[in-house]
Amino acid sequence: MGKTIRMSDIAKKLNISVVSVSKALAGKSGVSDEMRTKIITLARQMGYEGSRTHNESGNTGNIGVLVSDHFFADNTFYTSLYRSLVLSSTNKNLTCMVEIISQEAEQMKNLPALVTGQKIDGIAFIGNLKWDYLQAVIACGLPYVLLDFYIPGSDLDCVLSDNLEGGFLLTKHLLTQGWHNIGFVGSILSSANIMERYLGYQRALRLAGIIPREDWILEDRDKNGALMPLKLPEELPHAFVCSCDETAYHLIEMLERRGFHVPEDIAVCGYNDSRFALLCQPRLTTYQINTEKIAETAICRLAQKIRQEEVETMACTISGKLIIRESSIGKILG
Repeated sequence: MGKTIRMSDIAKKLNISVVSVSKALAGKSGVSDEMRTKIITLARQMGYEGSRTHNESGNTGNIGVLVSDHFFADNTFYTSLYRSLVLSSTNKNLTCMVEIISQEAEQMKNLPALVTGQKIDGIAFIGNLKWDYLQAVIACGLPYVLLDFYIPGSDLDCVLSDNLEGGFLLTKHLLTQGWHNIGFVGSILSSANIMERYLGYQRALRLAGIIPREDWILEDRDKNGALMPLKLPEELPHAFVCSCDETAYHLIEMLERRGFHVPEDIAVCGYNDSRFALLCQPRLTTYQINTEKIAETAICRLAQKIRQEEVETMACTISGKLIIRESSIGKILG
């Protein structure tokens, strides 16, 4: 049996104190980001066990799911995605362990306890975590995959829903119903997902020879990405494509308060097929994201990387499907 590696062995190698090693491995402040990365990387290379429990293969059998606190708290879609991850992991004899990352931890680049404690073999990131925080965690050397988000211009493994297709199909559906004056509700600069849904909306309109009106593009999120009250234009379109079901739910409430009937006066579509789609009266037409397939693909990819199989870095896009309900079926405008 090989020698047990202790914090003092790591400290000696780097010519630093044991206290610094302890702080770095516990994710505490008092250690620079550069040194923290060096300590964790060396600890893994030397085989430091910490609180890690191994199975016969030498791995923990655990997948760490790191999710932004803001997105997990405000978005029911991510709870559904996490559930799908748990089910897919179980099918692969793996266990999901979730750690919620606070905005402060992101800003300070404090590494997750699941990583510093060496409790996991791989990481699934969900919730649009910041680029510099991702870099700090990825530098620790664990296999990883991004779920339902990506960083434009980066070369990171990710599994995505087909947002372009979703925005396109929703808008095309409205056009086939005779709704030609169509607005979009979503802060297009708040995330790549919303931007792509907007681009799908634009594509469908322009292929139909329609130029989207700028005053019909409505903001639904503040600078921190949190949903905010909507401001309707003076002249309303005949229909709206919304960036998510919750936004559509609030839009319908606002329209009803102002005396409009959905879909007779104005049609509304959501996105995600979350619980808000069925809470709405009328029920929402929406685009259903295939969370089960996204989770299955991500877990399979992580399992390959954990087994150290040769895999190329790639972005995998998973199609969903259009779900047509009462909110978009009204009078035909012609």
